[in-house]
Amino acid sequence: MFKSAKSFLSKSENDEVIKSIQQNELSTSGEIRIFIEQHCSFVNPIDRAKELFLNLKMYETLHRNAVLIYIAYEDKDFALIGDNEIFKQASANFWEIQSKQLAQSFHAKNYVQGIVNCVNAVGHELHTHFPTTGELKNELPDEIMFGK
Repeated sequence: MFKSAKSFLSKSENDEVIKSIQQNELSTSGEIRIFIEQHCSFVNPIDRAKELFLNLKMYETLHRNAVLIYIAYEDKDFALIGDNEIFKQASANFWEIQSKQLAQSFHAKNYVQGIVNCVNAVGHELHTHFPTTGELKNELPDEIMFGK
């Protein structure tokens, strides 16, 4: 389907997703990152997302409220991983709903809209529990990361 993970999104689609991350992070101390690759090297995409979360040191944010959206598009797998504090604050229902909506968007081949909708929902949840309090500090890069 796509020659490489980087070709999964066009430049304008990539820019649209990054813009949604940046806009959502303006109203929260939370951080949102996206990692896209062709295949999940683990049986369970949650395990792969956890590995990436640790490797990217996403647990080092001040408020422990970073969220990783992991996508393995050829395997039609994804996972949402939230650090300790956002995981405690958001309901299990929140993560289930976002997973279902992302799956529905991907099934309909609405990849970019699905990702943007997920970023917006995560951003809203982060804002609800971790609104900005003064100075905005972007602790993690907003660029989409691409694997193999």
